[in-house]
Amino acid sequence: MNNLENDNYLYQIVAERAVYKEQELEDYANNPFLEAMPPIFSEDDVLEHFMYTPIISDSDRSSPENLRYHVLKRVKSFIQPLPIHFLVERRLSTLIRRGYLARNPLNINFLERLRVLAEMRDEKDQGHLYMKDRLTYIGSTADSLSIIGISGIGKTTAIERLLQMYPQVIKHEFYRDIPLNRTQIVWLKIDCPYDGNLSTLCKSFFEEIDRILGTRYLDKFGYLTRVTSSMLLHMTSLASLYGIGVLVIDEIQHLLNSKNDQEEMLNFFVTLSNTVGIPTVLIGTSKAQQLFKGNFRQARRAGSDGSIVWDRMSEESAEWEFFIETLWELQCLKSRTELTDEIKKTIYYECQGITAIAVNLFILTQERVLFDENNPNEVITPLDIRTTAKVDMKIIQPMIKAIRTNNVRDMIRYEDIMVNLDDLMLQHKQGIEYEGKVRNALKERINTVEYKQKDISERIAVELAAAGLFSSLKSSEIQIIVKKIVERNPIDTNYDLLKMECLEELSKCCKEMQHKVKVKVPLLPLLNIYEQALKKKEHPYEVLKAKYYIKDPLVEFFHQVGS
Repeated sequence: MNNLENDNYLYQIVAERAVYKEQELEDYANNPFLEAMPPIFSEDDVLEHFMYTPIISDSDRSSPENLRYHVLKRVKSFIQPLPIHFLVERRLSTLIRRGYLARNPLNINFLERLRVLAEMRDEKDQGHLYMKDRLTYIGSTADSLSIIGISGIGKTTAIERLLQMYPQVIKHEFYRDIPLNRTQIVWLKIDCPYDGNLSTLCKSFFEEIDRILGTRYLDKFGYLTRVTSSMLLHMTSLASLYGIGVLVIDEIQHLLNSKNDQEEMLNFFVTLSNTVGIPTVLIGTSKAQQLFKGNFRQARRAGSDGSIVWDRMSEESAEWEFFIETLWELQCLKSRTELTDEIKKTIYYECQGITAIAVNLFILTQERVLFDENNPNEVITPLDIRTTAKVDMKIIQPMIKAIRTNNVRDMIRYEDIMVNLDDLMLQHKQGIEYEGKVRNALKERINTVEYKQKDISERIAVELAAAGLFSSLKSSEIQIIVKKIVERNPIDTNYDLLKMECLEELSKCCKEMQHKVKVKVPLLPLLNIYEQALKKKEHPYEVLKAKYYIKDPLVEFFHQVGS
């Protein structure tokens, strides 16, 4: 397989063919980028896609200690929808869609923006500094969103889970019988480099584009062109060319480590959104608030669609109550320990409402009980929780103590845990109405056969796909087969028996596929012309020129001179 074929193969793995849908809102009609998107999600859709509660069966609980130690690690994948997740989803949904309003690929302004960016690339020297002046007349409908919160609160997990609800790459070929050879990247997420280096950020951008499209932009623009200003222009051009719906930059607080690029990178994010029209989401710990102090323009643009300050759950909140109740069901010990008020208070005391700490504390406490010879019945006590926090989570105790005691002097030393209390109070009032609604909806969903079947099929599909035994099947095909088998069996069927049945069915499907003739994926128009030219031993340039894809440079030159 040559490089061109290999690139095309990589591309086909991730791209979805555009299916255009009638829009409920007139604002979003007649725009291929918007019509190819999934419908606007309801709260039920978010619950369906977002929540993940790993299954721990009775057979798991009766397994030997060495196996149960591994089973406990499943709890790390536990995701509990909270009111703030619905807020983030709504902001993200409007951010992407509104950003496309001024970037309709059928509109002449879309092509005009690409033309101007191409001209600035040719000018090279500090061209990115003049983007605002050169592109202002085209206009932008893009906004920015900043999400600030303490470490371990679940910001990154939430945004990644929400982004996965959208296809990442969509391939457009025809829109209402109009040829539209366009690749759309709905979302792109990269991390801000630890040293806050602008050049490294650009390379991360090229590398991520290469990963999902099978291109070679990192080699072309990242290494061969080492000037940061030039890389910024190429980064901007690619973001426009591929119609990126939203660019998510995580760990934005790393910019504080940069002495030279901090101001330039922030200005670039503002320009990307305000001028080029690419919506941005900046995610960071509470340290990131320092980046916007004293610069009203950057602060305003970083949160033009609102800033979300994401704090820990309070002990009295309904969301904490339901979070800990759901988490507590994931026990893998001989005896089931009841969740008493004392245990709740102990867990909160040790984790202070930080989700990542609560989940890890729960796992480590069970591991401690699992191998405790003095606790043959494997019952969890408040003392076990306190001992686990003190011994196994010793490294974070100073930070937890600072939060618990509200010691401002100590909290300043750990800037990741500082938050804007005024913003939090306002956000808390807005979120109260969702707590009861989410709680009731989740409880109802957890008890349904449909939810249990979905959870079981997801777990089996993930395990079998990870085994690597069915390389001829796509992960989506494995999920469909497993789902059918789980749904046709009683809900109380033994998990291992279900898994074995799925294994047999998938093996059968793989054997059948080996006997089928492989269907060749049709090439895109330009690639098809290229292949045909090689077969006829003609130069691709001449064939493309004959089909009017390439203009004669001399004719074009004299035409422009004459005009």
